[in-house]
Amino acid sequence: MSNILRVGVAGLGTVGAGTLRLLQTHADRLAERAGRRLVVTAVSARDRRRDRGIDLSGVRWYQDAAALAADPEVDVVVELIGGSEGVARALVEAAIARGKPVVTANKALLAIHGTALAQAAEAAGVPIAFEAAVAGGIPIIKGLREGLAGNAVSRVYGILNGTCNYILTTMRREQREFGEVLAEAQRLGYAEADPSFDVDGIDTAHKLAVLTATAFGTQVDFEHVHVEGIRHVSALDIAYADELGFRIKLLGIARRTEHGIEQRVHPCMVPVATPIANVEGVFNAVVAEGDFVGRVVMEGRGAGAGPTASAVVADLVDIARNRAVPTFGRPSALLAPPDPAPMERHRGCYYIRLMVVDRPGVIADVTAALRDEEVSMESMLQRGRAPGEAVPVVLTTHETEEARMRRALARVAALGTVLEPPRTIRIEDL
Repeated sequence: MSNILRVGVAGLGTVGAGTLRLLQTHADRLAERAGRRLVVTAVSARDRRRDRGIDLSGVRWYQDAAALAADPEVDVVVELIGGSEGVARALVEAAIARGKPVVTANKALLAIHGTALAQAAEAAGVPIAFEAAVAGGIPIIKGLREGLAGNAVSRVYGILNGTCNYILTTMRREQREFGEVLAEAQRLGYAEADPSFDVDGIDTAHKLAVLTATAFGTQVDFEHVHVEGIRHVSALDIAYADELGFRIKLLGIARRTEHGIEQRVHPCMVPVATPIANVEGVFNAVVAEGDFVGRVVMEGRGAGAGPTASAVVADLVDIARNRAVPTFGRPSALLAPPDPAPMERHRGCYYIRLMVVDRPGVIADVTAALRDEEVSMESMLQRGRAPGEAVPVVLTTHETEEARMRRALARVAALGTVLEPPRTIRIEDL
């Protein structure tokens, strides 16, 4: 074994620069832990003139990221470009084809092409390491793949997007609406100029698909993730959640059911007493439930230069030590094919908020629509009277099937006294 692991880094944005900074800051410590020095010998990025605050003297520079994989002075390729196609995919495939290990933080690439890449890497005899792709500095991939290897995992869920958690936390603390808080998050750099991937749940869905494959030993199945974002969550919903003893969080949830594996991303009402309800701001948290270990909770910063670089470098140390396991915890030939549970078969409780005309008989009509679909109401909140005017009415239900809930809500929405589409949030028993 060489006394140096030569590293090529493609992508020198926030995470890439943070990774080089960590490697330089802790060079001696890492050499002790890895058994050899980790040395960056080549990099690739679009703008060579940009000052990134790191020393790049003596490092070869590639405009073409895929060419970095062909450099004979690079032993392992770190892909920090992002995106499921284009340059990032070409680089990873080129590295694997040349028999070089890959470290990546690219959840979109893994969510879309993870199974095929795992097969290619296994055929080439090299690892793909991706701790940084899910939940930043939280070591959930190692936790699931190695720490919980002795368990049958029944459920894994978590707050996987710090932008959404920041927005929901701020809305609750400051009693402000979504649009106003989103604009502030963009000014502070917590949200992108185009925040769709975050607030519409796509980023969380990418991460959940990767978690599901790792937790349950399945092929990656992003196609069947049910995805909803947080745009429709209002300050009024958050206030009612507090009154009912809940917090609203955007969760990614995967679990085994009698109908297959559920994968769903959507706002949830979670009891205030649960650990995940108290994860605030830009923090992430992941919970895994195993048959022998019980419940394991991990919390930490889910993004940013430091936490994500920490995860990247942990993977580099494993590669330096020749510690490798199959990409998703078992050989690709043993990964189970997708077995998606239809969202219509999901069972749970629901929060429903209606804006109705305040007049006699309205609630009777609403409850009749629920009754006809065998949806049982648990509680109702109505504040004040305003005869002939619009008033909010909040209902919570006992456990019911999603398909029945959808049919009941369609009937409620068709009532002439219901003035806007019903707002629903699923209540999670965590």
